[in-house]
Formats: sequence, structure tokens, C-alpha cells
Amino acid sequence: MFLTPGSLPFEKLWDMFFRGNEGRFSVYIHASKEKPVHVSPYFLNREIHSSPVTWGAFSMVDAERRLLAYALKDPDNQHFVLLSDSFVDPGPHGNGRYSTRMLPEVEEKDFRKGAQWFTMRRQHALLVMADSLYYSRFRDYCRPFADGKNCIADEHYLPTFFNLVDPGGIANWSVTRVDWSERKWHPKSYRAQDVTEIVFSLNLWNGHMKLEVIFNGNFGQYSFSC
Repeated sequence: MFLTPGSLPFEKLWDMFFRGNEGRFSVYIHASKEKPVHVSPYFLNREIHSSPVTWGAFSMVDAERRLLAYALKDPDNQHFVLLSDSFVDPGPHGNGRYSTRMLPEVEEKDFRKGAQWFTMRRQHALLVMADSLYYSRFRDYCRPFADGKNCIADEHYLPTFFNLVDPGGIANWSVTRVDWSERKWHPKSYRAQDVTEIVFSLNLWNGHMKLEVIFNGNFGQYSFSC
């Protein structure tokens, strides 16, 4: 599921990622500002009925739910990816955004933060679409600059929701590409000149996904439960 203002800048890369796995995935696109121009057949006529989206506003959560609603119409769709995870952030841009007006349903100890992206199973997608209690709390009290706090709902709603309703059913960690060259974990940004070779190999089997990557001659293998 792709949440985008318009065309996807890395559509050619996604085309390579999906190639060879036809019939094992579905694509859904929420383009909030303009109709995308596609270069990959996998993305043709995959736009859903979109709504306006403002960065940081609750409309981003509504767009996520709209994508899930369309994807859930197909019973063959069992795993949903917009790419993210959840973690505790005690700083001003994490739990510092919590509002006591979310009480009693959401306590500060249960408040979580995550990136826009996520991956979830069908059972969790159904829980999201059924939720109105926590949805309304975040809609009303997690807004940019509400109560003097810059609460961004799409970074907090789903991580907090799953921490409350199914804490044992989520991974509860954040995943990112990091640089280990200095023997410590920290995010690494790459520029075009840093990439000399990149090769993807994707295998799907029995509810698991294995991604093999060759990046500048270094081999990496990542497995995910679906």
C-alpha cells in the first residue's frame, strides 16, 4: 500500500522487487494531490478513491485506514504493508507529545511512537478498521500544536493502539538500515554516489518472505514472518 502525493519516484525499483512474484501480491495507491504517472504495469489502475492529506494532520491516519479498507475487500490479502514499527520515545518528540486528555483510555505508559510505515496481518488490519474508541481519542487530542505539543497522529496512533489491544502479537521494535562501521547502531543516509551495485531477490513461501540484497558487493539476507 503506497501513500503518496502523486507519482512514485522509485517505481522502477519496486517493479524489480515485485517481478517474478505475479499473483502473490496486490498493489494499492493513495495519491492525495495528483494522479500518478506509472512506468510499471504492476501499478496501472491501482489508485483507490483518495482524500486530501496534510502532513502531520490526522488525515494521514484516515488515508492509512482507507488503504486498509480497500485492501481488505480482497480475501486473498493476508498481509498488509505500508512499512513501520513501534517503540518508546521518552523525549519531547515522543512521550512529550502525550496529552492527558486521552485518559482514561490511553495512559502515558502505553503511549508509543513509530514511523508512518507499517506491516500487519489481516487480523490486525480488521482490528484497525473496527476501532472507534482510540481512533476518536487520537483524532481529537493528537494534533500538531494541540495543548502546546506537536503530536503527529500517524506516528502514534497505530503503535499505541496495538500496544494496548495486542501487545503480545506485535514485533515491538523499530527496523531501519543502520551503519555498523563504527561498531555502534545509528541510522545511515546514502547518496546516489554511494551505490555502485544493488540486486534484489525476493522469495515468498508459506507465509514468510525472504529478501536477499547485494549492496556494493555486501550480501544481506532478511526474513520476515507474514
